[in-house]
Amino acid sequence: GDSITQQSFSATNCGWGACIADRYQRRADVLNRGFSGYNSDWFLHFATTDEGKADLFEHEGVVLVTIFFGANDASHPDLNERQHVPLETYKSNMKDIISLTRSNFGEDINIILITPPPVCHEGRLRYQKDHYKEKATGKLERTLELSGKYAEGAKEVANEMGLPVLDLWTKMQQHAPSSSTGKSSWRDFLSDGLHLSASGNKIVGESLIEIIDQILPELSVKPCPTTGGINSSSVCVGVKRIGPWHDEIDHKKPKKAFDAEGA
Repeated sequence: GDSITQQSFSATNCGWGACIADRYQRRADVLNRGFSGYNSDWFLHFATTDEGKADLFEHEGVVLVTIFFGANDASHPDLNERQHVPLETYKSNMKDIISLTRSNFGEDINIILITPPPVCHEGRLRYQKDHYKEKATGKLERTLELSGKYAEGAKEVANEMGLPVLDLWTKMQQHAPSSSTGKSSWRDFLSDGLHLSASGNKIVGESLIEIIDQILPELSVKPCPTTGGINSSSVCVGVKRIGPWHDEIDHKKPKKAFDAEGA
């Protein structure tokens, strides 16, 4: 992904990647391969380099990959030519990224596509004024309409390739969080009109877990029925927990639990 993925481990904004890592604690490592500012073209160029191949694909035991591009691709072709990628090229690139993922991790690798989120015009203009002061153009190089077209493109690719998709562009606009003003607005999901706020990260993390629970039940982690935590008595058929739970260890004969674990 791009910066929205790179920032997904943000402690400040409760990143969605950290949400997934929390769900799979002691079961799996979540690897963040987000590249700030990248579009799908640049990512594919990186993926063909020796560095890119090693960084992206030289990993054992990968069971799930999210692919999250479009926010930069959907830039206005005249106002941000540098990052803009034509819609049809973007769709072709997404297919190529899917094919690369399958060729490196196997045809059966689980993949979830994520559409670009909506764009808040007021937030983007405010960001311009705050960061560029008198140099702010007052022109929108990213718009809600453009991001919507690329979100539709991502959904078309997911449908064609037989993959589940998290339609953030639609979901965020339909699920407005409560704000401190007492009003509700999907714009609160965005920190600067484009990137995710804490509530935006929360909805991405929770939505991905929901998709996994519904579409990929073998990867679904069922919390402990007593505590509700992802610890003792939590269950995941497809991803075994690492080490015996503490309540499986007899304090008088601790070695027994670890011998059974390695058997």
